[in-house]
This record gives sequence, structure tokens and C-alpha cells, in this order.
Amino acid sequence: MKCMKHIRLKPHCLLALVPLLWCFAPPASKLQTEINSLNADADLKTGSWTLYAITADSGKVIAEVNAGKVHTPASTLKIFTTAAAISMLGADFRYETVLEHTGSFDTASGKVNGNLCIKGSGDPTLDSKHFRKEADSTQLQRWAAALYKKGVRHITGAVVADVSAFGDNPLPDGWTWGDMGQYYGAPSSALCWHDNSYSLFFTSTADTVRLTRTTPVPEGLRIVADLKTGGTKDDAYVYGAPYGNLHSIRGRIPANAKDFEVEAALPDPALQCAIEFTRALQAQGITVNAAPYTQNRASKEERKKLHATFSPRLSEIVYRTNLKSDNVYAEQLLRTISLIKNTTGNIGATTENGAALVTQFWKQQGVDTKGMYMTDGSGLSRSNAVTATQQAQALRIISRWPKKQYDAFRNSLPVAGKSGSLAGLCKGSLAENNLTAKSGYITRARGYAGYVTTTKGKLICFSLLANNYTCTPTEMKKKLEKIMIALAEL
Repeated sequence: MKCMKHIRLKPHCLLALVPLLWCFAPPASKLQTEINSLNADADLKTGSWTLYAITADSGKVIAEVNAGKVHTPASTLKIFTTAAAISMLGADFRYETVLEHTGSFDTASGKVNGNLCIKGSGDPTLDSKHFRKEADSTQLQRWAAALYKKGVRHITGAVVADVSAFGDNPLPDGWTWGDMGQYYGAPSSALCWHDNSYSLFFTSTADTVRLTRTTPVPEGLRIVADLKTGGTKDDAYVYGAPYGNLHSIRGRIPANAKDFEVEAALPDPALQCAIEFTRALQAQGITVNAAPYTQNRASKEERKKLHATFSPRLSEIVYRTNLKSDNVYAEQLLRTISLIKNTTGNIGATTENGAALVTQFWKQQGVDTKGMYMTDGSGLSRSNAVTATQQAQALRIISRWPKKQYDAFRNSLPVAGKSGSLAGLCKGSLAENNLTAKSGYITRARGYAGYVTTTKGKLICFSLLANNYTCTPTEMKKKLEKIMIALAEL
């Protein structure tokens, strides 16, 4: 049999062979087909999208679209904050909140001649509904009981919320007026309490809405509600600033609802904690002479410890942060990094310093941070900017960390078709119960960053972001879902 290269064909025969060769050409992969489809999508004509997918073992590039262009990451930014916290603070790190007194404590009479201070260090879990283990008591009640057991019966001064560890500025730059009154835009504080939020309960008829109660009752806050009825979900928006005395609530809630809950940010969670703790002390039989207040600057006044409370391990806090995309927790972690790892001696526990430290951390880990901008730790600000390359590089680096650190991070990510924001994604596909990723969404920005294992057993690190699309957020989610499923089918 003659070799094909020795066969001479006439020109008309070559033309006849072209269709035959086309039939044997390998078809484009499903991933490439989905990439081509999204590149041609009319809903992204005036917007942009980016993808970078690499193998965890060798770093081989699997797919790359606009990977070096910065995009708004939304909550996918949390992978930088939470993973850095695990590495810099340790998976077993715990916050300590200390009850101290100024002046003297006469154990015979039970009198504290001075103030009772709650010294906060940034613990986001204090009296958090997500970490309550004792249904019959709150953290404040347990504190009051502990002090009573130590013999405290009377405090001549006040309960003081010491927030000096974080200072005054409770919100990052770049947060919008429409976010900062919502529960997800609550202020950060060295003394968090009750998830830094409160609940408003409304009763509605077919065309009227009435505020019935709040839990807790924010001290000194005037609430003006102008809500309409309509729809089937919470479409109410709370407008108000940290330390402010007015919350204006607009939007809609369902008709004919009873005790319909709307969550909002506490204007001053530390002060609210001091107020509620004063009441808990009094209910325990401990009298307090003066009104509670907050202390924003470190005091040189001598104090003595009475009691201390420790938070859950950092790995548990990171799990909550990523699984539920908790902005308050993420901002607390960023400022905690600033508090503990600041070496300048004069910047302090600020959002800006925390962001600088986290960016520096990833640069030292090997990520090319050029063009990366962190305005906050949660991704709520639209002025955050990252590339898909930076996110995928960071994910690959994390996958090569010691097992304890890697597991603490990887286990915190939602699982496709199973948990968190990915519970409804990739159902019935190879990505279900396989792909794990941090999702992100703010207005006109949606994305995913995480891991997926291919049919050949290769672990892929990927970042997939879309900005300024003209379709609905749900429609964009479905478009990006196709890319993620195609990665799992490689």
C-alpha cells in the first residue's frame, strides 16, 4: 500500500477531499463552544467578562479570556481576605473579649468603685444568631451571671464599650448610601454585637403596612417607614448612616403579612451592647449608677480583668464568612489583620491598612498584584478591582498550602448543587457536588472563583467574572453556569 504522501492528486480531487477532511477534524470542545457563545452574547456587547482556569498541580492554562483585565469582583474578593486571615492569623486563632473594671473592687461589699469596661478585639460572633449554642441565655446574660458569681453587686460608674482597638471609622470608602443601612452593610466595630443588626417586624393588609416592633430596640433611633405592599419577598430598603439617629425605610413587602421581618444595620452596635448589658446586669441583681457609653480612644487608666470570653476558631468564622458571604465578618477579619499584623506603629486597625497588608501578603505569596485594588475586605465596594489571573493564581497557591490551612479555606466555599449561594447551581451535571466556589454579586457585577475537578481527576483553579451586562442577574448566572459545567466536563 502506498503512503499518502506519494499519492498525486489532481486539483479537482483535492477540492473533493476538503469536505472529507472536515468530517474528521476534531469538534470544538464544549468549553470552547461556551466561551465562543459568551463572547458573542449581545448582553455583554457593552459589558465585559473574564475567565482564567489553570491546573492546580502545574499551573497549565486551561482557558483564558481577558484574564489580565481588571473587573469588579463583588464578593469573590472574599477569597483574598479569608485565605489571608487563615494564613496570617492561623486557623485556630480566637478573639478574646475582656470584662475589666477601673478603680477598685471591694469583694466584701461586692462594689466596683469605677466603670465596668467591655474591651473588644473585633470578634464578629458575640451574641450572633449564627453561633448561639445556649437557647436559654444570651451572651450578655452569661456575662452578668459570671460577674455575679464573682461577687459583683454594684457598679458605681457605667458600662463602657471600649472600641479603641478599631477606632472611629466604621465603614470602608466606596460603600453606597443604599447599602450602609442594610444588614449586609452594617458597620464594623471592635465590639460587635448581635451581628451588628436589628430586626423590624411589619404587619400588612392589602394596601397598608404598619411597623409593630423591633428586636432589639435601637437606642435613640427614629424610624420612619414608608412601605407599600406588593410582590412576594422582602423588597424594603433601609437608609441611614452609622452613629445616626434616623432610619428611613422604603420599598415593598408582601400584602397580608404578619410579623414580616426586615433586617437593618445597627447605627452603633457597641453602644447598643453596653445598653443591653446594663439591663442584663440589673436583671441579675447588679446595680449600675451611670449611663453606658462608648470609648473610642485607648485609655491610660489602669484596669483589672474580671472575666474573658473567647470566640469560636477562625476556621469556623471563615466558614460562616464564605458560605453565607457575610460582609460584616469579612470586614472584621480585614481590620483584625490590621490590628494584629500592623508593624508601622502609627496607622492602626483601619480598613485601608488591612487592605494594604492583604495585598502585600498575596504579592509575597507570588501573585502579580499589579492593577489589584482592595477598597474593603468583603467586595461590597464597586471600586474593588482584580483580574481573573490574580484570583486563579491565589487559589492555586492556597491549594499548595499545608493541609490544615487549605482545608480550612476549601471547606468554607459553597458546593455546587448543595450549599450556600451555589445550592441551586449545576444540578444534574458533573459540577454538582464537585465544584466549590465563592460567588459574588452586586449591581451589574457577578462572578465565581474556586475549584473544580475534571473527568480526568485534574483539580482546576478558576475565576469567572462578568461586569456591566444588560440582562438580568439571574440570566447572567445561567450563562456563567454553563462555563463552570463545561470546566467540570473536561
